[in-house]
Amino acid sequence: MLSIIRVVMAAIFIIFTTLFASLYCCLFKPRNPSHVYVFCRWFNQLHKLVGLELIHRGKERVKGVPKAVYISNHQNIFDFVTSPGMLMPRTVSIGKKSLLWIPFFGQLYWITGNILIDRENKSKARNTIQQVVEAIHKRDLSVWMYPEGTRSKGRGLLPFKTGAFRMAIEAGVPIVPVCVSSIHQKIDLSRRNNGIVIAEMMDPIDVSGYKINEARELADKCHELMAAKIAELDREVAEREQQLSSPQADVA
Repeated sequence: MLSIIRVVMAAIFIIFTTLFASLYCCLFKPRNPSHVYVFCRWFNQLHKLVGLELIHRGKERVKGVPKAVYISNHQNIFDFVTSPGMLMPRTVSIGKKSLLWIPFFGQLYWITGNILIDRENKSKARNTIQQVVEAIHKRDLSVWMYPEGTRSKGRGLLPFKTGAFRMAIEAGVPIVPVCVSSIHQKIDLSRRNNGIVIAEMMDPIDVSGYKINEARELADKCHELMAAKIAELDREVAEREQQLSSPQADVA
C-alpha cells in the first residue's frame, strides 16, 4: 500500500511540477539555463517521499569556479532523486534526443535549456562536442554528464566514454567529479525508511595539461578517483546505518 501511495504522490508531484515549470519557462526566457537550477531544487524534494536521508556536500569546493564539466556516476532511475540537488547555477545536462519523447519530462528537459544529442550518429556526436564547447563560453554554461553513458544497475562504476573529457579539454574548463553512494537495490518503495545516501562533490581537476588525444588518460584518471570515493562513501553509509540500527541508538 505504501508503495502505491508513493507512486501516486510522485506522479502527481512530477506532472504538476513539469506542467507548471514548462508554462513558466515558456513565458519567462525559454531555454534559459538558470531554469535548470531552480527546478532541480524542486525535484530534489522527492527524496523525502522516497524515504531517503540525503546528504549533499562538497559544493564549497567549486566556489570561484565559473564554468566546469561535472561528471557523476549513473546508477538507475533513482538518480533522478539523489542527484538534482547537486547541480550548480547555470549548469545544464546533456542527454539523449530520445528523452524528448518522454511525456511531460522530455518537454521540460528541453525548454529549461538542457542539451539533447544524437548518440547513434557518431559524426553528429563529434560536431555536438564542438557545439557544446561553444555554448559553454557563449552562454556562460557548465555542463553535467554521466560519462558511463548508461545506467550501471549494480555493476559498479562502468568504463567511461571520452566525450565529457574532450569537452573539458577543448573548452579549457575543469572536470568536477560528483560521486553518489551506491543505491542499487537500496530503495524499496514499500519500506518506510530507505536509509542514507551521500552525494559528494570532489575537488576540480585541472585539464590545462592535457591535449585532446589524452582524453582517454584523463577519463581513466577520473574513473580511478571516483571509484575510490564511491567505495569510501559506501563504507561511511554502512557505518552510519549500523549506528542508527544498533540497540544503543534505540536507547538514546
